[in-house]
Amino acid sequence: MAQSLPETIVRRTLIACSLSVLALLAMGAVLPALGQPEGDPVEAKTVRMARATWDTGWFQAEVYRLLLLRLGYRVEGPVTMENPDFYRAVAAGEVDLWVNGWFPTHDGLIAEDLVERVGTQVDAGALQGYFVDAATARAHGITSLGDLADPEVAALFDLDADGRADLIGCETGWTCSHVIEHHLEAFGLDATVEQVQGDYSPLIAETIARFEAGQPVLYYTWTPNWTVGQLVPGRDVVWLETPFPSLPPDQSAFLDQTSIPGIPGCANDPCLVGWPPNDIRAVANSRFLDANPSVRRLLEQVVISLEDISAQNAHMVRDQGDPEDIRRHAQDWVERNSNVVSVWIEAADPEAIALDSAVGGGTVAAGGVLHVAARTLPPFVIYNQGTYSGFEVDLVELIAARLGMTVEIYAVDTVAKQVDDINRGVADVGLGGAAITGPREEAIDFSLPLLDTGLTIMTPTSGSQAVWDRIGVFLSAIWGSDLPWLLVVFAVAVLVAAHLIWWLERKHNPDFAVPYGRGIWDSFYWSVVTMSTVGYGDKVARGQPGRLFALIWIALGTLVFASFTAAIASSLAVNELRGNIDGPADLPGHRIATVHDSAGYDYLTGIGVGPVVVHDLEDAYDQLAQGEVDAVVFDAPVLQFHVSHRGEGTVTTVGPLFDKVQYGLMVSEDDTALRERIDLALLDLIESGIYKQIHDRWFGAFG
Repeated sequence: MAQSLPETIVRRTLIACSLSVLALLAMGAVLPALGQPEGDPVEAKTVRMARATWDTGWFQAEVYRLLLLRLGYRVEGPVTMENPDFYRAVAAGEVDLWVNGWFPTHDGLIAEDLVERVGTQVDAGALQGYFVDAATARAHGITSLGDLADPEVAALFDLDADGRADLIGCETGWTCSHVIEHHLEAFGLDATVEQVQGDYSPLIAETIARFEAGQPVLYYTWTPNWTVGQLVPGRDVVWLETPFPSLPPDQSAFLDQTSIPGIPGCANDPCLVGWPPNDIRAVANSRFLDANPSVRRLLEQVVISLEDISAQNAHMVRDQGDPEDIRRHAQDWVERNSNVVSVWIEAADPEAIALDSAVGGGTVAAGGVLHVAARTLPPFVIYNQGTYSGFEVDLVELIAARLGMTVEIYAVDTVAKQVDDINRGVADVGLGGAAITGPREEAIDFSLPLLDTGLTIMTPTSGSQAVWDRIGVFLSAIWGSDLPWLLVVFAVAVLVAAHLIWWLERKHNPDFAVPYGRGIWDSFYWSVVTMSTVGYGDKVARGQPGRLFALIWIALGTLVFASFTAAIASSLAVNELRGNIDGPADLPGHRIATVHDSAGYDYLTGIGVGPVVVHDLEDAYDQLAQGEVDAVVFDAPVLQFHVSHRGEGTVTTVGPLFDKVQYGLMVSEDDTALRERIDLALLDLIESGIYKQIHDRWFGAFG
């Protein structure tokens, strides 16, 4: 139906009004920007974020990234930077902020007129200092770093037999390494103590291994850090006090803060740890904060507890070190603390809207040196006394030789650290048994597969059992079943029957002597032989009540004895079946050990086998050796290496490979030329037969 003229006029008027309103709104958005330099409106809603090189601080950086997204900002990065590089870049406005500032340790790096410390993530809780194992400290009365001036005490920690104690210290270039050298000089310890520097991760891992072997240890560490969860101050180790307060000139203003009360594991209270407690704070460009007051308000509020940071660090180093793991840890923390997070966001900007962010990548430089970030995982990468070996180490050295390059290897703890180092150009290649997975392919590129393998099963080696072994199996079967309770029921029933027959027959039957001491023994004998239906006939009931009870006891005894016999047979049969694992189909119904959050864990839970979860393969090996589990399921190369090198004929792998997976070298997505050169060199090694020789050397001739 055609519209009438008045209706048409009204309709056009409404459209015109709507367009006018939209135009006014657009002008309102444009006019404020006219007085600003070109590009500022975009930058005002973007945060260029950095983070420190130590991966124990990446969890906090990821938490802040999520909070900034909630605030409505687009986040670029975080890009990993060395301390001096960050403080120079943030002062120049090349990056906007990071949340890994340690103060007063970083005081000498900050440009006060261009950069600001904002908020306090951890308040005076970041501690540093020297530690020695508690057993050695007690045995030799060691309480102070100054005690190491005694050559006999220093000799306890001399690892290289050069006459000086080896203090496991900081990596070269870290601020703490300069403080340690200052302490050694100030306390006159240069002649008896030396700082051991290198990759901190393998150095501290070796230190923990020496402690677990009962050897003396001397090292530096800090909190929050996963090391304090492994070697607990006050239980495993003790703090070493410094003889007197002393700091480098740029930190001398904090000398009065180096004595800290309430330190567990210190000989005195307060404890003269020699280092001032540090605040962990956000650091941002001043102009950026002035232009983004909501970010300033957010940074002023955020607090993350030391307990939460330490717990995350422990998970990250132990078995959850992929980039997606760290992102998940941060997301879980934000969700657990949603109430306080909402308060922070509301206070920062009541109208904040979360936006998705884009993460920028890095570039990798190639040259005459192939820089390799390695995670220790035998047999892929093995670290021993400063040297690296292993299947992937051998391959990468041969690949580098074919490329005309030399190799420099350094250690990291997590896949996340490897990915980050490669993306920002610190490393060219990542080693350490990295499975090629979808999430990892999104973050990093891989070479051609080094191994096309999967999971396997490791069981004790089968063989003839000695007599005592068979007796042990029999006793184990009895103890692990209902037999102990059946034995109790059996004994009680026999005793009750013995007393009843003696009471019924004692006055008129000479087969059951009247004196209780002799009569009850005869009755007990009758009860056993009658129940077992042996019935020699040398002792029989003669009275009517006794005969009636004898008939009842024969019937009941047959049931009791049959149940006892069946229980023994059933337990022995189950025990025999549990030792028969020949492949994946035999896993259900057995006790299977595997590492938490591994491919083996996913497989076992997927087929309904509740695994015995361990956090370290060494625990799985020990449990298998002690008979606490029936088998171990894990990556085939790792278990095959254990069988070939440490199993010593006591364990073997059984069945085919299953749940297959491929492993590769991690390389940058941006440097396709290097990846292609690595792939060609790897193909050359395979075609020449050298690859097979290396494979068989580390894994044995498995297929």
